[in-house]
Amino acid sequence: MNAPALRIAPSIHVLERGWLSSNNVLLFGRDEVAMIDSGYVAHAEQTQTLVRHVLAQRGRTRLDLLVNTHLHSDHCGGNAALQAEHDCRIAIPAAEAEKVDRWDEAALSYRATGQRCPRFRHTQTLRSGDVMRLGDLDWQVLAAPGHDPHSLLFYCEQEGVLISADALWRNGFGIIFPELDGESGFEEARATLELIRTLDVRTVIPGHGAPFHEIDDALEKAFSRLDYLQADPLRNAHNGIKVLVKFLLLDRGRIPLAELPLMMREIPLLRITNERFMQLQEDELARWCVAQLGKAGAARSDGVFLLDC
Repeated sequence: MNAPALRIAPSIHVLERGWLSSNNVLLFGRDEVAMIDSGYVAHAEQTQTLVRHVLAQRGRTRLDLLVNTHLHSDHCGGNAALQAEHDCRIAIPAAEAEKVDRWDEAALSYRATGQRCPRFRHTQTLRSGDVMRLGDLDWQVLAAPGHDPHSLLFYCEQEGVLISADALWRNGFGIIFPELDGESGFEEARATLELIRTLDVRTVIPGHGAPFHEIDDALEKAFSRLDYLQADPLRNAHNGIKVLVKFLLLDRGRIPLAELPLMMREIPLLRITNERFMQLQEDELARWCVAQLGKAGAARSDGVFLLDC
């Protein structure tokens, strides 16, 4: 269980998770406790245990508010479990509200990616320009399209802290998903990075990986990677397929090699990306993916299973 705590301001407690689950950011106010992002459903019980532990450390008993930067399954998969335990309010990007109300798993990306997310109910919505009081600090809500069209950033000017989700990591950012599906995403990601550059940020709490202070270097690397991907969108497609399969591998631990071609056909985003960019037969695409993940040290094959490394 990888969950070191890092206090940036006294009211902020960061639980750094692995790559299957997003980081969890707990914010302790005088009157309520909030948390930003809840991880993946496979880690929901672990998330509950971690939250209980941190609450007990702070002499608190319940989580009052859960906020989602965006509704990818690795950021909101623990929503239902935490809501059932704490009866907490849940705030989501406003553009996703109707999809959550009718629980449209296709529109919410879970069916497209072959991932899981238990149904939850939201109690409020967030829009760019809103200001939230979390952990007795004021946080600006800012639009951060690119990785996800409806993703949000949370920026505390007073502390110089940016909760960046998958818009900016220490060494890059999340997959530019819209580009895989024929929508615009590169320019939106660039605009989000430009926005971050205008802010007086001293600490970034990313969606994955440790919080960091090297803002200028991280932005330089992110712009460079974006230039690289945008110069040849096939590169983004290659990255997307590898990351999607790696995520499923992290969830399952191992995938039978014989099932990979079927996954390439039946998981909509894998199929669409292949059809748009690679145009390989499913078995060819499966072999390519196994080879690429092996080359990167992200997986290995024993001849029967694709195994996580």
